[in-house]
Amino acid sequence: MPVPEIVDTTTPEQKQEIAADPAQTDETIVLPIEDGAAVLDSDKDADNAGGQTARDERKKLRESQRSEEEVVAPPTTDADAQAKLTTVEPAAIQAGITEEGEKLDAAPTFATPGVTNVENNTVNNTVVNNTVNNNTVTNNVTNVVVQEQIDNRTVLSVDNQIIIRNDDRPRLRRDSEESFYEELSRGRVRETIVRPGGGRLVTVYDRYGDIIQRSRISRDGEEYLMVYAPEPETDRPPRIRDIGYELPPMRLRIPVRDYIIDTSSDPDRDYYDFLAEPPVEQVERVYSIDEVKYSARIRDKVRRIDLDTITFASGSAEVPLAQAKTLRKVATAISEVLEKDQGETFLIEGHTDAVGKDQPNLVLSDQRAESVAELLTEVYGIPPENLVTQGYGERYLKVKTQVAEQQNRRVTIRRVTALVRPVAQAN
Repeated sequence: MPVPEIVDTTTPEQKQEIAADPAQTDETIVLPIEDGAAVLDSDKDADNAGGQTARDERKKLRESQRSEEEVVAPPTTDADAQAKLTTVEPAAIQAGITEEGEKLDAAPTFATPGVTNVENNTVNNTVVNNTVNNNTVTNNVTNVVVQEQIDNRTVLSVDNQIIIRNDDRPRLRRDSEESFYEELSRGRVRETIVRPGGGRLVTVYDRYGDIIQRSRISRDGEEYLMVYAPEPETDRPPRIRDIGYELPPMRLRIPVRDYIIDTSSDPDRDYYDFLAEPPVEQVERVYSIDEVKYSARIRDKVRRIDLDTITFASGSAEVPLAQAKTLRKVATAISEVLEKDQGETFLIEGHTDAVGKDQPNLVLSDQRAESVAELLTEVYGIPPENLVTQGYGERYLKVKTQVAEQQNRRVTIRRVTALVRPVAQAN
């Protein structure tokens, strides 16, 4: 995919200074490495779409925000990041577990948002009105087409952007004693997976397979809320879109080193302390898992670890067992986080370099993310339900190059707990 040209006159020394204190600039922050791309994935999306023009526009927006906004320090805890959230009644959360349902004979097949007939790729035309910087913008979300179905993955074209939707239920059911489904009111479905020893994983899905609620229940009946994203009060079907466009450009207020860890260049960092850190800005509301997956702007709210020590053979999604040890420190940190709260959720992202075609790269990146999730579970005992996966192909290059580049063939981990559940209710 050709990327619009960007003229970067910043010297390496200036990039290092900016990385140490990003809050002092309105410019797009760039990784201080050779041919480094933007630090924020939302800025990469803007660069890919509009190049220098998009950068200039975002700079102006940040300048205007700086003059209008009060200086707000980054949150110090997850609860601090969610300070403006509306309180959720405990009874509403408990209803997803206790509501009486009608047992289904087989696992359901979920519909694809925006597509009314998958076989014929029929599109459900919709119009979305977004408020962006106090202006109402009408987006016609009409071009939703099924491109390919590969095992548990569906490749979609959404307004000329290809994305992938994966069904992680087979990964969650592995080694379970049994699983069953119940139909609930309003077209929702509840899945119960019974684990050895009597524990249960209970997930409530909407008719499109998006997670409304997920809880782990111990054999003693203790519940750990993992995801709670209430359905919007509307009868309109959900849309596959980037809801982050409703937000102003993000301003990173912490050093880049405290926002990204590269496992290859920073192997001695305390990964637990890093993963336990809260979002870097306020969370407007609780988002669904799919909303987080499809919005770079929302994901940018939380820090990330780039697992660039995991190397894949060309065209392969298999992680050589010999490389499992490179995940040990990260796996240990995740386990320590889960010891304090079993309801934590981590997003594992797959990325490729720009060699090859977009669609195969997208599928490959999703398979690689799933491979790392399976390795974390099988080798290090991380429960599969604490891990969600998503592939992005070559969309978010770390190094701006169209040739083979190892740093772009990476897997990224983010702790997204504060984005997908209300902290106060979970505790």
